[in-house]
Amino acid sequence: MPQRLVVSVSPHIRIKGNIRRMMWDVVIALVPATIASIYFFGPKAIYIIFVTTFSSLFTEALIQKLGRKPVTISDGSAVVTGILLAFNLPPGIPLWMAGVGGAIAISIGKQAFGGLGHNIFNPALVGRTILLISFPVVMTTWSPPRFVPFDALTYATPLTALKENGALTPLKDLFLGNVGGCIGETSALALIIGALYLLLKKHITWHIPFTFIATTGILCGIFGGALYLLLFHILAGGLLLGALFMATDPVTSPTSRSGRVIFGIGCGAITALIRLKGGPPEGVSFSILLMNASTPLIDRFIRPRKILGVK
Repeated sequence: MPQRLVVSVSPHIRIKGNIRRMMWDVVIALVPATIASIYFFGPKAIYIIFVTTFSSLFTEALIQKLGRKPVTISDGSAVVTGILLAFNLPPGIPLWMAGVGGAIAISIGKQAFGGLGHNIFNPALVGRTILLISFPVVMTTWSPPRFVPFDALTYATPLTALKENGALTPLKDLFLGNVGGCIGETSALALIIGALYLLLKKHITWHIPFTFIATTGILCGIFGGALYLLLFHILAGGLLLGALFMATDPVTSPTSRSGRVIFGIGCGAITALIRLKGGPPEGVSFSILLMNASTPLIDRFIRPRKILGVK
């Protein structure tokens, strides 16, 4: 049977290489944060990453097999989803729950929309959000990293400590990762190293990460009452993980540069609003999902300039 051309509406994105290469480059970029998670939280971190990744791969292969479609788990997209989901989970989560999250991320967040390239929401954040709604106690119970004194019976994340007690975690600990939180979000250094790799490979651009991070930091610094809080809010919580690795997803973010700037500012503003005025101490996941829903509207009104068009 001759090959058929796939006809779709614009915009069409040109990239060097292919989707498989891009996804496996993202996996490489996540290696520093994976090493940091194991270093600070011990073997449980690698167990969680393995379970969510295996669950994502199995669910994608099963759905594609049942739908009589080609099995495409080798393209790396399910692996990326599994790792990013694991990075958004607390170190004490039961492994069965992590596996359920991987299945939800792929089935509801990705395959329900038609598979890779058709989903409107970031699949890993869909899985994380459904787990948070379904199991709020487990998803908000934090274990201290291995290098915190053993007598710490109760442990709060830096954002929770700030919101409840006004306590500020040292910036050095936030930068290196020796703080409580989801297993993949604590080390700013590891996340920045991975993001630099993606920037060098030109898989992401600066527009969304810079505007997302800058907007959150500036708003939290101004309305939080202290300039010190600008750096604190940039390094604390899941801001860097979300801005560098999830908000930049080319499928769920705008195609134009101006649209990406608007997208990043929107994510940052919503994150700052939730952190400063909302009930939960963190708002990165919700801000990205809300702006994912706004992406079609942004692309509708902020269109790339026509090439060789008549002025």
